[in-house]
Amino acid sequence: MSPAHRTGLLAYAIVGILFGIVLVKGELVSWFRIQEMFRFQGFHMFGVFLLAIPVAMLSVQALKRAHARTREGEPVALAPKELGRGVRYVAGGLLFGFGWALAGACPGPMFALAGAGAGGGTMLVVIASAVAGAWLYGRFRHRLPH
Repeated sequence: MSPAHRTGLLAYAIVGILFGIVLVKGELVSWFRIQEMFRFQGFHMFGVFLLAIPVAMLSVQALKRAHARTREGEPVALAPKELGRGVRYVAGGLLFGFGWALAGACPGPMFALAGAGAGGGTMLVVIASAVAGAWLYGRFRHRLPH
């Protein structure tokens, strides 16, 4: 591994740790806040989402206008998304939602929760389950309905 590659990985690790701290301190990974959101009893999470959407939109536009490039020199671009319909999307959304409600976390902050010691090790089971589910999907994707 080249020194530049190690430096890049270290930078990603530092940014990831700082982002995890922000998630924990901002209560964005709080089981209570997530349940509060699902029960429509609090504005905290909705407020974060409402703020994140315009920030993301402005950031993407700034990257496009600056003709930003990756470390490899390729243009930063978002692949066009194709909206789908059908049973598999409904089933996938329900499965994702049930998992989120049961675990108290979507896939994004699972590592921040594990690092914060949430659940006394339970989050490690959630992470292992998410990895197993991703592997199973990749293994059997070709057999799933389109």
